[in-house]
Amino acid sequence: MTLLAHRAEGSPSAPPLLLGPSLGTSNALWDKVAPELSITHRVVRWDLPGHGGSAAGLIEAGATVGDLADLVLALADSLGIERFAYAGVSLGGAVGLHLAVHRPQRLSSLAVICSSAHFNGAKPWQERAALVRREGLAGLAESADARWFTSGFTVPELVEDHRRADPDAYAACCDALASFDLRDRLPEIAVPTLLVAGRHDPATPPAHLREIADAVQGATLVELPGASHLAPAQCPEAVLTALRAHLGGPAGRGMEVRREVLGDAHVDRAQARQTPFTARFQDFISRYAWGEIWTDPTLSRRERSMITLTALVAHGHYDELAMHVRAARRGGLTPEEIGAILLQSAVYCGVPAANSAFATAQRVLAEEDGTAG
Repeated sequence: MTLLAHRAEGSPSAPPLLLGPSLGTSNALWDKVAPELSITHRVVRWDLPGHGGSAAGLIEAGATVGDLADLVLALADSLGIERFAYAGVSLGGAVGLHLAVHRPQRLSSLAVICSSAHFNGAKPWQERAALVRREGLAGLAESADARWFTSGFTVPELVEDHRRADPDAYAACCDALASFDLRDRLPEIAVPTLLVAGRHDPATPPAHLREIADAVQGATLVELPGASHLAPAQCPEAVLTALRAHLGGPAGRGMEVRREVLGDAHVDRAQARQTPFTARFQDFISRYAWGEIWTDPTLSRRERSMITLTALVAHGHYDELAMHVRAARRGGLTPEEIGAILLQSAVYCGVPAANSAFATAQRVLAEEDGTAG
């Protein structure tokens, strides 16, 4: 089966995030956003049929947004991705809305950027499809800047993508927009949803995103003052900020994991001791150690505890060792398993180090469980 062309970035073991493009663009729309998101996610950005590297034959006249959504799911399946976060712009956002309504079990979250639950009726898109089938895309590409960006701004590579798109595939995508209207299904959307509107967007004005936000329970709406229709290209930092917050960026998720592993009491004490001098270090720990390393599903938390205990013995960090013995017990390691880890450490880290480690662990186990002996 021929699949949508795509570009993958980030660790294969990281949480997957699929990024959808706008009509007339390629996955280059995400060039200023995707590399940053790939620090914490397995990012897969895809091309519409007949756009970028995707084959034009993947879509035919009379296509629907549902057809495009099926292509996206086929791509995800081919990559072994069962459930994923999704963000899309314009037509790509419509694909996300369709998935949230019709295949919600596949989405962990949804971000709809400069898009809509409808695109102002069928007639404008039917007329555009007929024009493109008749005359090609060169003339339409000339007006791309006015439709996509605020005055004086352009991204030449995206305009060139527009010019080079396959006319028949582009027209079929117009057919999909012509028939798309999910307004009556919006209340069914239950996945965490972010709406991002460009204040100066002529194609999908902020009112379109407000309509979705009003209908989807718990949705978050962000309006970007400097953006038109292709916000990820024009205002990448603002889009990144919104997406990181929505996706539970490393700091937020890291603090959650830190509490799960170390316990609320310990984290609360650490937070209470925080000063302006140490604040950046605490943020660094939450983002890097807890938000990226401890959240990586490649190893279980039990395995991470075992590795951490050994490393702390090797370097003689006994205060940290005491903290992680408590964490290991919270994570389900038994005193016998902890003892076996320390005995293994005696062989490879040295008997004096293990002797001190046993004394530290025995004290902690006696305090926590009364089981040391």
